[in-house]
Amino acid sequence: MVFDLLYHDRRSDITARPLRDRRARLEDVVAGSERIFPVRRLAPDGLEAWKQVIDRGYEGYVAKDEASVYEGGPTRSWLKVKVPGWTGAEDRWRRRIGAARRENVNRDILDRAGP
Repeated sequence: MVFDLLYHDRRSDITARPLRDRRARLEDVVAGSERIFPVRRLAPDGLEAWKQVIDRGYEGYVAKDEASVYEGGPTRSWLKVKVPGWTGAEDRWRRRIGAARRENVNRDILDRAGP
């Protein structure tokens, strides 16, 4: 899963563009991929989104201002909300295995981004 696109065509820095524009380009870049998918969107209302998180068994969600530009590190434009107690030892083990696969996913997205 991928949630943002910072460069387009490997050379065009699009970090100053609003998230809504970067998300649209991201969806175009990964369209048709069998291994890379844009992160799912939840309901725009925070309480309804939280209900979806609980119902679907997600770890939590990140609320984002769609007008925000990319900023590295913590920012007031993004708010991470986690389900208390969700992260257990078994979940950490599964994420480590998933991290081993990321390099292949990263290569695939770079190939799709173009020369």
